[in-house]
Amino acid sequence: MAEHATTRDAATTHRTTPHLLILGGTTEARALAAALAGSPLRVTSSLAGRVAEPRLPAGEVRIGGFGGPAGLAAWLRAEAVDAVVDATHPFAAVMSGNAALAARATGVPLLALRRPGWAPAAGDRWHPVASLEAAAAALPALGRRVFLTTGRQGIGAFAHLDGLHFLARSVDPPEPPMPAALEVLLDRGPFTLDGERALLREHRIDVVVTKDSGGAATAPKLTAARELGLPVVVVERPPLPSGVPVAESVPAALEWLGARGTGLR
Repeated sequence: MAEHATTRDAATTHRTTPHLLILGGTTEARALAAALAGSPLRVTSSLAGRVAEPRLPAGEVRIGGFGGPAGLAAWLRAEAVDAVVDATHPFAAVMSGNAALAARATGVPLLALRRPGWAPAAGDRWHPVASLEAAAAALPALGRRVFLTTGRQGIGAFAHLDGLHFLARSVDPPEPPMPAALEVLLDRGPFTLDGERALLREHRIDVVVTKDSGGAATAPKLTAARELGLPVVVVERPPLPSGVPVAESVPAALEWLGARGTGLR
């Protein structure tokens, strides 16, 4: 009987404790989960599972997809979720869209937590483009030795470019299709300015390709490119779903949660 009572008590606690779902394994997602450790909330962080050894946040963690917006909506109902914070990567447009549809279907409040994008500084030679395909089209006129920092899943967009040499940096090894002349550097930020300067010089890089991920962890490559006078092809962020409020910092997200009556006030 004692075992059954314990199970009932745990289930009741989960039903009565406000439940927050954090989507994403970004720096901001982990910082938010850490800030809420020990709070009155039950916090579940959901990771996509695309990185072999992700940095795990504090609190409960689930790994893997939900099965589209309908699957996410069903999970929100089954787990009695009171609020969702979409802290996925700024380029995780599909997941952000699914979150918006699921929140709309269930009436669960949704916040997008997004670090600000990068802004060009004096001396930058940026070439903004709308997609990875547009970045690939721009490269032949800009250089022959390319530092590709768009993540392993974006490398296929450059596979058709012959005559260019690519240095691609990613956390996990990429999968085909890939450019014929490709060197892969497995590494994870944060990166230092001295390290980025040395890397660009050592590999004789003459053009950099990056997504506008924002944040400090990978920004030193932009400073190093500016110092060396290198062009940088910057893939612009996809738009967020309409009607979703945005917080640009963890404190702003905490303020939003408190205003929702989640027990943080």
